[in-house]
Amino acid sequence: MTQLENDFLRVTIRPKGAELTSLFNKKTGIEHLWQADPAVWPWHAPNLFPVIGGCLDNEIRVADERFPMGRHGFARQSEFTLEEALPEKARFSLHSSAQTEASYPFRFCFQIIYRLDNATLTVIYKVTNEDNQPIYFSVGAHPAFAVPFTPGESYEDYMLEFQKEENYDRHLLSDEGFFTGQTEPVLAVGNQLPLTRDLFDKDALVFKTLDSRRLTLRSRHHDHAVTVTYPAFPYVGIWAKPGADFVCIEPWLGCADTEGRKVDISQKEGIQTVEAGSEFEAGFTIGVQ
Repeated sequence: MTQLENDFLRVTIRPKGAELTSLFNKKTGIEHLWQADPAVWPWHAPNLFPVIGGCLDNEIRVADERFPMGRHGFARQSEFTLEEALPEKARFSLHSSAQTEASYPFRFCFQIIYRLDNATLTVIYKVTNEDNQPIYFSVGAHPAFAVPFTPGESYEDYMLEFQKEENYDRHLLSDEGFFTGQTEPVLAVGNQLPLTRDLFDKDALVFKTLDSRRLTLRSRHHDHAVTVTYPAFPYVGIWAKPGADFVCIEPWLGCADTEGRKVDISQKEGIQTVEAGSEFEAGFTIGVQ
């Protein structure tokens, strides 16, 4: 395990998936990250690469060839190398290999950088194209925040507050986790979405067209809050396993496939492209108060 710490936060990251496993607020004594109960949901904050969500037939298509690809890609199951470790910064990397090329036929280096700045954790994704052709990928985050924050509260005491008041139309998913092409409104008035135990009965709330680039998880009873800010990520998912004591706020660059729409990876919705010899970088922050 790798630990970063300052006067405000103590965070822990494991090499498997370069996954954040603890986000502890030293000022309040609150552990803000879900502690991965294997009987409920065994993850804390998986990093998603090189796809997000499910792929039709569990495969991707690259130039008329088919390659097996599981839900959310292979990065979350991969062992990363710790390349840099400082008291308030850590950098992990995953290089392409014969194993990754069996399902994703590109040469790359995927880096995840964690950095503390007062009460804010910055997470940066960096993809370097080490191939002689363009590479195509999606990348995103899946942090699960423990709810409630303090004893004596309930899940229903909490809400998600969007940055702006706008039309909140979710894009519906099938039972298999693919987009159906249908949408439905989530909020009619205001910018606060109350958490309820049945909110995710129809799977994740996925928003593709919001102007909001900030979501805050807060209680009705105190000022402690978690804010996720994601200026470079046009898609956001919100999810919890029904009945579980967490909620995920998921900034994405890319998304799951749509039913009946099998396309080359270069044509996948939200796909990112990096030319040979070039780099991609995008980041988001998690702030606590």
